[in-house]
Amino acid sequence: MLNFPKTAGSFADVLAEYQAPLGDRLPLPQPVPAAPGARDVDTHGTTVIAVKYKDGVLNVADRRATAGFTVMYDQAEKVLALDDYTLISISGSFAKSVEVVRYLRHAFKYFERSQLQPMSMEGKLMELQRVIANNVPAALQGIGAFIPVLSLFDRETNQGRIYFYDALGGQFENAEYGAAGSGSAPIRGAFEYILRTKGQFTVMDRDTALRESLTLLEIAAELDTATGGSAKYLPAAKYITADGIRDFTDDEIRAGLGR
Repeated sequence: MLNFPKTAGSFADVLAEYQAPLGDRLPLPQPVPAAPGARDVDTHGTTVIAVKYKDGVLNVADRRATAGFTVMYDQAEKVLALDDYTLISISGSFAKSVEVVRYLRHAFKYFERSQLQPMSMEGKLMELQRVIANNVPAALQGIGAFIPVLSLFDRETNQGRIYFYDALGGQFENAEYGAAGSGSAPIRGAFEYILRTKGQFTVMDRDTALRESLTLLEIAAELDTATGGSAKYLPAAKYITADGIRDFTDDEIRAGLGR
């Protein structure tokens, strides 16, 4: 006879049963300073942008992953699907972000199979908050910090939703856009400029919103050394609507870049 955890819908409880406590909170240790002259060995990904347009939400990201001042990879995929109606864009520690994405995919699927219904939007948000909060000890020691942007299509209200986070798991919703990564700070004012001069993102069609988002990403690449441009590799771009998640084609991305 199978012995399921007491909370059968929680994948974190299943992991805890097998001594892999991704879902358990840990005591916060004191930060450990890096040794003098130590190099940054943690590979980081930047920059990611989410924009809410009239039919849903689109996500774009550059493809660069860096470790300190070294470019480690220029084809990193930072916009990833968690399920049919949920996108996550990752910045910060690339290894930790991929691990979290893997965990969340399993957590959502486990809940659906054990409870015979999809996890609610609130449940997905709480699951991501828990994972970020549990990562604080590693972040305090200078490794493994990651900041995601979560995009969902809320089928109950028939609209896209964008949530962004701080390093401690604090959650914030923005009605228009979200951004994370080292290139997000220099372009913060550009978002507001677009809103004031061109109108809200939420009334734009998909192609217009894509064009504005790619322009912001190009500005970030010019102002931030860790953000890759589009000359060598096209940015990653996906969108989510009532019909689910779709990839922008290379031709659509080139058109958005004005090529």
